[in-house]
Amino acid sequence: MIKRFTWGRPVETEAVVKREAGERKLSEVPYFSQVQTGDGRVSVLTYHMGEHDIIYGLGENIRGINKRGWVYESNCVDDPIHTEARRNLYASHNFFLVDGRERFGVFVDAPQKVTFDIGYTDRDRLAVTVDAGGFDLYILEGDSLRQMVREFRQIIGRSYIPPKWGFGYGQSRWGYENEDDIRQVVKRHRDNGVPLDSVYMDIDYMERFKDFTVDEEKFPKFPRFVEEMRAQNIHLVPIIDAGVKIEKGYSVYEEGVENGYFCKKEDGSEFVGGVWPGRCHFPDMLNDDARKWFGRKYKLLLDQGIDGFWNDMNEPALFYGEDYLTKAFEKLDEYRKQELNLHTFFGMKNLVLGLSNRKEDYESFYHEYKWERIRHDKVHNLYGYYMTRSAGEAFDELEPDKRILMFSRASYVGMHRYGGVWTGDNSSWWSHILMNLQMLPGLNMCGFLYTGADLGGFGCDTTEDLLLRWLELGIFTPLMRNHSAKGTREQEFYRFGHVEDFRGIIGLRYALVPYLYSEFVKAAMRDDMMFLPLAFVYPKDQEAAVVEDQLMVGESVMIAPVYRQNARGRYVYLPEDMKLYRFRSSEDVDIEVLRAGHHYVKAELNEVLVFVRPNHVVPLAGGGCCVADVDMSRLRLLHFVTDQAEYELYDDDGYGKKIDLESGITKVRVTVDGKVDAEGALEAEWTLF
Repeated sequence: MIKRFTWGRPVETEAVVKREAGERKLSEVPYFSQVQTGDGRVSVLTYHMGEHDIIYGLGENIRGINKRGWVYESNCVDDPIHTEARRNLYASHNFFLVDGRERFGVFVDAPQKVTFDIGYTDRDRLAVTVDAGGFDLYILEGDSLRQMVREFRQIIGRSYIPPKWGFGYGQSRWGYENEDDIRQVVKRHRDNGVPLDSVYMDIDYMERFKDFTVDEEKFPKFPRFVEEMRAQNIHLVPIIDAGVKIEKGYSVYEEGVENGYFCKKEDGSEFVGGVWPGRCHFPDMLNDDARKWFGRKYKLLLDQGIDGFWNDMNEPALFYGEDYLTKAFEKLDEYRKQELNLHTFFGMKNLVLGLSNRKEDYESFYHEYKWERIRHDKVHNLYGYYMTRSAGEAFDELEPDKRILMFSRASYVGMHRYGGVWTGDNSSWWSHILMNLQMLPGLNMCGFLYTGADLGGFGCDTTEDLLLRWLELGIFTPLMRNHSAKGTREQEFYRFGHVEDFRGIIGLRYALVPYLYSEFVKAAMRDDMMFLPLAFVYPKDQEAAVVEDQLMVGESVMIAPVYRQNARGRYVYLPEDMKLYRFRSSEDVDIEVLRAGHHYVKAELNEVLVFVRPNHVVPLAGGGCCVADVDMSRLRLLHFVTDQAEYELYDDDGYGKKIDLESGITKVRVTVDGKVDAEGALEAEWTLF
């Protein structure tokens, strides 16, 4: 059951697509004992938590699966330092579940800043603070955590489904400068027998970092190069940024100015901020006409054979606002004339460090949204969502029958209908493997199924063991991409000494594609989760409720990755008996049955732990150099059958937008004596592993 409560005049975010008729007053909201809405600045809702209440959700965020004990802000920001001290990242996902003395869900539909103090100020107090402005509050009630997630997902709309090749391995780096750099990446993968489906193109491919351009010196015959890569089953995936360079003769800039498509200051002039190209204007993504115009610009690259994109810098990131930069230079001139002592030195330092992403800059420009003018900070968290929406709507028009890969850095609930997310500029830190794992259930709760992290870490210098361990988690995430920053250690797998270990792990990913793709599409079509905390599957198991470093992946598998340096194993909790497959490659595996309870499980650096639940099976395919080569005609079944197991395997052509679960399902049954029976769309040879 879902109830909507309204305060003031909310901005319509279009996060919710099935909106309940009518509305209730915020003063009638249940569970929250105190509601304050009178001062014109903030609204505060307070809930008294039980001693052992667990709080799930909030999408992409730092800290654990249980969000209790910290304060979080929904205020999309470009900041690559993801430590425990952070309160906000690139996304704003205002949905959470309370499980304990009472069980209910909350969605705060507000595009302005929202703060969730979950036991930070007072360890038993949950306080939701919404900055000035109206908002809608949705309260969900249900018999289980998973049921409430399904109900929420039904009102926010179906999750984006990428092309099947988007489940392949992708190699990326800020610093692939030209065609030969990319050719070398592809050749080294193919020469080493390691599957690869995509190479990502960061800002290096553009002409002086201008959107919807290709540098003709670096890529002199780009359509021919795209075709050359496609002949090797490689998809090129270019980046698109939010800022449009101010430059005469640049058509995107000139069209935007001529038609009034850029965000404007209070006096009606275009807002100017700095990003990669230098001085930029920012398309008014909330303006219907501007959004349609920007989305149609993707056609330039679609027409050259591109079928995948990633949107970046769309919080939107600001290196500086030009008006404040002018004042900062004046202040620096004053510092030049002074002795730099304790006060003046740090004043100068803070002045420079404070140029980026200033609150005051975000308060200085406006959008035309739904026929009215609205200041940016009142809708800040919608910008990345609406930029990706512009692309998704354009793809429906330009490529009506073909799935286009799309994911974004910034997002809000609702963007999940148009694309996925990657979790931003992480670092090559062991703690970020665990952070990656712990983000996955919260993202799934908010509809973001197509997601993954920069494997190996984007910033800092990775190590071979860190990259291996991270890949051992990454082979289960739908988006599997190795990405790193210019100036850091190059981290393509062939830079390291044990190529065979990388070959085994990445090859296992391709063997798992039938299962991962099937579980993903079923989760999308049934408004379900792909990554679940153990408590969502074993709700009566009190020990499962506190496990923070293991996840269920789909209906059959539990994972428990190793995330500590020099570890040769880890402790694992099993809520029930499970069969452990310890993989070194899709062919090299040890198998044992472990009883329910606590175990220390060995896992060498090149080993992946896959736990299979009782009376469940997992389809495993043969290898290939790309997803298109995955052999679906001969499937082996990982299995733990104590009575009888049945699995619904979904498959399709991987490209068409029309998804029909009923016609694409093959039902596979396995009996305790090893008999396999299959009925449905897929004709295959089935064997037990």
